[in-house]
Amino acid sequence: MRVSTILKATLALTLSLGGVAIPSSPAVQLADGTVSFEKSPRLINATSTYKETNVWGATYYFTLELPEDAGEPLQRVTINQRQGVEDIDFRLEDSRAFEGTPRNKGERLTLNEVTEDEQTKAISVTFEAPVMPGKTVTIGLRPVRNPWTGGVYLFGVTAFPAGEKPYGLYLGVGRLHFYDNDIRFSSDVDIFPR
Repeated sequence: MRVSTILKATLALTLSLGGVAIPSSPAVQLADGTVSFEKSPRLINATSTYKETNVWGATYYFTLELPEDAGEPLQRVTINQRQGVEDIDFRLEDSRAFEGTPRNKGERLTLNEVTEDEQTKAISVTFEAPVMPGKTVTIGLRPVRNPWTGGVYLFGVTAFPAGEKPYGLYLGVGRLHFYDNDIRFSSDVDIFPR
C-alpha cells in the first residue's frame, strides 16, 4: 500500500512539472572545457566511384548524418585506413565536401584545410564553417589511384565538434571493396567446349 502511495505522488509531481520548461544544455562540456556532441553523428555510407583495382580518377565518398539534437556543429572529420593489403595514397588538394549524398549533391562546403598525419596516415578534413546539426554531409577524397591489390579496405571515421577542446567520437568504419580488373579463369572450367 505504501509503495502505491509513493508511486502516485511521484506520478502527480512528474505530471505537474510537464508544463515547466527546463532549459537544455547545448552540448556536453566537461569541467576542463572539452566539448562533445550531445547525440553522435552517424556514418551512413562509404563508396567509391570506381571499384576496380589500379584505376585512376576515383573518388572515395564518406557520408555522415549530423542529427538535429547533436548539440554542437561538426568542425572536423578524420579518416584513417585501418585495413587493406596496401596503403592508399591521396591527393589531399583535390579533397571536397558538400551537403547531401553522392547521388543527391547539395551546396558545396568550403574546406579550411586537409592534412595527413605522417605517422598514422590519418587524414583530417576541417570545414571552414562548421556544419550545423540536422545536415547530411559527404566528404570526397581522391586517391592517387585505386590499390593494385583487390580486397576489402576499411577506413575508420571520427567526428569532432566545433570548439577549442573537441572530443572526437569514433563513428565506425567505411568499407570499400576493390575487385581485380583482369579476367581470371578457374582450372576446372572448360572455356573452350568441344
